[in-house]
Amino acid sequence: MTKLNLNPRQILALEVVFWLLIASTYFLLPDKLVLISQILITGLFAVALDIALGYAGILTVGHAAFFGVGAYLAGLLAKHGWGEPFSGLVLALVACAILGYLLSYLIVRGSDLTRLMITIGVCVLLFELANRLTPITGGADGLQGVEMWPVFGQFRFDLWGKTAFLYTLGVVLLCFLLVRLMLRSPFGLVLRGIHDNRRRMMATGSPVDSRLRVAYCFSAAIAGVAGALLAQTTQFVGLEMLSFNRSAEILIILILGGTGRLYGGLIGALLYMTVHDFFSDFDPKFWMFWLGIFLIVVVMIGRGGVLGVLSKVFKVREHQQ
Repeated sequence: MTKLNLNPRQILALEVVFWLLIASTYFLLPDKLVLISQILITGLFAVALDIALGYAGILTVGHAAFFGVGAYLAGLLAKHGWGEPFSGLVLALVACAILGYLLSYLIVRGSDLTRLMITIGVCVLLFELANRLTPITGGADGLQGVEMWPVFGQFRFDLWGKTAFLYTLGVVLLCFLLVRLMLRSPFGLVLRGIHDNRRRMMATGSPVDSRLRVAYCFSAAIAGVAGALLAQTTQFVGLEMLSFNRSAEILIILILGGTGRLYGGLIGALLYMTVHDFFSDFDPKFWMFWLGIFLIVVVMIGRGGVLGVLSKVFKVREHQQ
């Protein structure tokens, strides 16, 4: 198979086109803005997971813990009288960063199996805690009464999702650029080295554990922002945001798009949720059957997810992705 070589300028042009296409849906698909906003939020969540799993090599299946904590914090802040959107994002980012850093001391030191069990355990514990604190969280009925103030004091969240879409697009793009900058910095290169060969990095004197803790902290912070975004744009928070099912779903989305490829989370979310929406309309009763077949076919076609398949056609160096 003949491969097409892409230089850095062409890669940058494709990135610009990708974001312009998403922005153009504001005019082209005005009746789908709510769905597209949720795709962007899910994509940001998947990117957060990719920092830990795809780049740092930290096996985790409980990232919904940070997503849910961010959602509840933003929701509770708005419910109790402070509905300024950006304050909720900052609160979620800081709180989840602290929680992620504290948990990293347990997670980084263990083996893959230990990390797996700890992350699942934390997710389950927080889910049950939220379920027991019904007077605060709303329990199974969810956190209601979340009222957001207008963005910049001017743009109210409307029923058609126009303000929510623009707000979500701006926050997701800003967070994505921040992640992109971090991954292309010397710190990001160190993470790649640890992922590829941990022992070699330790032999060079690199503080591997401290680097992994920072990566996990950063990943948790971005996941918290994604959760806060969902709570603010839907003005509702439910227990499912902390559930293990959400952690499993976001892992599937990331694998579908491609781990360790920067855009893998966004592409996976776009493809998964679009197909999910199509099959739920096509066969409301058995849509999960068709979705399962789709996932199996994608995995069998090629390794590395959708971007892994595309890399067989386009010759792109790893550091350019």
